[in-house]
Amino acid sequence: MIQLTQTVQKGGCAAKVSATELRKILAQVQFPPNDQNVLVDGGLFDDAAIYKITEDLALVQTLDFFTPIVDSPRYFGEVAAANALSDVYAMGGEPKTALAILAFPLATMESQVIVEVLQGASDKIKEAGANFVGGHSIDDDTLKFGLSVTGVIHPQKVWSNSQAQVGDDLILTKSLGTGTICAGLKKQTYKESELSEVISSMSTLNRIRDLLNAEQLAAIHSATDITGFGLAGHGYQMASASRKTFRLYSSQVPMFSLAMTSLQAGNLTKAHRTNAHYVESNARFKITDPLRRQIFFDPQTSGGLLLAVNPRHTNEILKKLSQRFRTAAKIGEVVDSQDTSLVIEE
Repeated sequence: MIQLTQTVQKGGCAAKVSATELRKILAQVQFPPNDQNVLVDGGLFDDAAIYKITEDLALVQTLDFFTPIVDSPRYFGEVAAANALSDVYAMGGEPKTALAILAFPLATMESQVIVEVLQGASDKIKEAGANFVGGHSIDDDTLKFGLSVTGVIHPQKVWSNSQAQVGDDLILTKSLGTGTICAGLKKQTYKESELSEVISSMSTLNRIRDLLNAEQLAAIHSATDITGFGLAGHGYQMASASRKTFRLYSSQVPMFSLAMTSLQAGNLTKAHRTNAHYVESNARFKITDPLRRQIFFDPQTSGGLLLAVNPRHTNEILKKLSQRFRTAAKIGEVVDSQDTSLVIEE
């Protein structure tokens, strides 16, 4: 049986262009001016774009694709779909339509592989209550798959990454460690059958609106999802966009049971290094354990949401989130801007 991770050099969100390099590239591009209905664009590295249609309706638009992060085609489809849909959830929206982006090596893989990938994605899109409406495919040397997703949201209820407030608690909905553990899978240190906890998390939709009431939803001021740039990278972007400092507590950050063991074994990706470089002048670490530092740089695939929440509602929101996200936890708080965007405590 084919093992998809053995067909590519890099897998999942660890294959993203480094944030530092991406910023250099984008700085050289002259983008056309936006019209007045563009409420959120890519300027602050938010998770999706927001375009206002009426006073009560706006579109949420995003696109995400990558190479295989797991070995089984159906699991790959599920994870890729959950990862793409997550961008809409991170903005507070609800996905409505999805288009597939597919690159497939026709000469070296059986068509049944892509049937399974598409079926896994289709199942997740159905679970999200969205519609799978088409896509585009090319013949390529390596398998790549993802979705372009359009959702809807009220223009006044967007969770951008720029609205965190001083005093907010920071909640993370999923455990960390997919980068190092899936690197171990690619090295064949682990078997896919040993990673049910990780695969289940990656394929879990970051859907939370259905768990919370209107007051609890309004208590969420800002959000982002944690993917290829790691908790440190995405946390830095959210703190910087909000012009605040995030104080994170290492001891409170949820991790998969294999995460520290895998880091100790040296299962790293290029993204661990580039993520560390990205935040080196914007994060102050007060922890001495190098492995504890590495977990903040670990590139997540279909990771959790990082939410900035009114502290009066933290406990009740966590209680509701735990129905779907067993390891959801408060991991820090938002404070006035300091000399760095992130302060990471023991």
